Amino acid sequence: MFLNRCFRLCNGCCRVVYSGRKREWRTLTGYRTAKYANTTVVGLCATVVPRHHFHSDLGDLHNNECVQKYLQQLMEEYRDLGRKLQHDHLSESDRKVLSRRQTELLPVALLFESVQQALKDQEEVTSLLHSCTGVKDEDKLFAQQLKEEEEQISQKLLSLRKDLVKALVPTDPLDPSNILLEVVSGRTTGGDICQQFTREMFDMYQGFASFKNWDFDLINYTNAEYGGLHHAAARITGENVYRHLKNEGGTHRVQRIPEVGLSSRMQRIHTGTMTVIILPQPAEMDVHIDQKDLRIDTYRSRGAGGQSVNTTDSAVRIVHLPTGITAECQQTRSQLQNKDTAMRVLRARLYQSMLGKESEQRLASRKQQVGSRSQSERIRTYNFSQDRVTDHRTGYTTRDIKEFMRGGEALQNLISDVLEHAEMEALLEEVENSKQPKASGQSADHRSQ
Repeated sequence: MFLNRCFRLCNGCCRVVYSGRKREWRTLTGYRTAKYANTTVVGLCATVVPRHHFHSDLGDLHNNECVQKYLQQLMEEYRDLGRKLQHDHLSESDRKVLSRRQTELLPVALLFESVQQALKDQEEVTSLLHSCTGVKDEDKLFAQQLKEEEEQISQKLLSLRKDLVKALVPTDPLDPSNILLEVVSGRTTGGDICQQFTREMFDMYQGFASFKNWDFDLINYTNAEYGGLHHAAARITGENVYRHLKNEGGTHRVQRIPEVGLSSRMQRIHTGTMTVIILPQPAEMDVHIDQKDLRIDTYRSRGAGGQSVNTTDSAVRIVHLPTGITAECQQTRSQLQNKDTAMRVLRARLYQSMLGKESEQRLASRKQQVGSRSQSERIRTYNFSQDRVTDHRTGYTTRDIKEFMRGGEALQNLISDVLEHAEMEALLEEVENSKQPKASGQSADHRSQ
């Protein structure tokens, strides 16, 4: 089943309608806006060249009329802040608030001025070029120099406009965070193909962590039959880990002829799924956990790991009684180390649960205006028989699936494409939300956040 993403951009307003998973983004206007990452595009692309179903890149959004109005709105706010800061009667607290906001808008203002100056230079060169109508060799040489300069200014304008649009993209405050990665095998009649695929996916992300020079610390690993994997968890730490992997969360589908297990005897293409869970672990995670709300169980570890691991009650399971959220760890021989790791996992899951509840509350009124959004059944398909990986949110398709599963440059290219599309959607969403408070009377609520 495919879901259509439809962008309706009109001259008077900017309405964006698409389907997917919600997440909160902080925007230049100070509001919080929903992030819909798991949007799905109709059709499976059969070519190696990735297809872009709306704007080809961020720079193209500069010419969008709604984006231009939003930009002018920010520039007027920046100029107004400058006028207010010149007043002597401002209190120290008000001055700090206005100065902080002016600092936030400064990069956009500088890029906007650079674009305006480049446009003036381009207009001047074009005017000189039109007035250069002589037939002498000196006139021809001068005209050629003007054409070269005009081309350089045009290229500079393209670059500046793309940088300007990037500066408008809402920033996710969780982008610098480390993450907790979990992979879970799907439950289908062909369970062995799901378990084998889950192991391959976990290995792929471990390879990607190595490719990015990130640290990959194993937390939990539950083996299945025929070399598969029921569930595994790892903590990945490094530079902007969450920014790169936040869009990997969701259901991944595999289509292949199984190589081992009961399903391999049929020698036909089977379809299976597995789920990737990405939980951010920010440096400052304000989650209070009362010890009386916890139930801590110890048990013997399962699977391989050495005699001491399997003969002592070193594994730890922690249950948060008010929410029912559970975390467990059995990776080391030390019960204390496993308990500490399980607590970190529990804290991350509780933090994610808190973010989800806050997001639902803030978006309750918005859902009434744009309708509900059903979650996509899968975000990506790995077709081993056709040697193809297709991301259904953007239509991006790549070949050489074995190379892709190594977690190197091929995966990086797909992640970058999905991230760019997500940033476009976030900007369009912010442009739309910047007009809503005036119509819905929610300005006070946004200012209080």
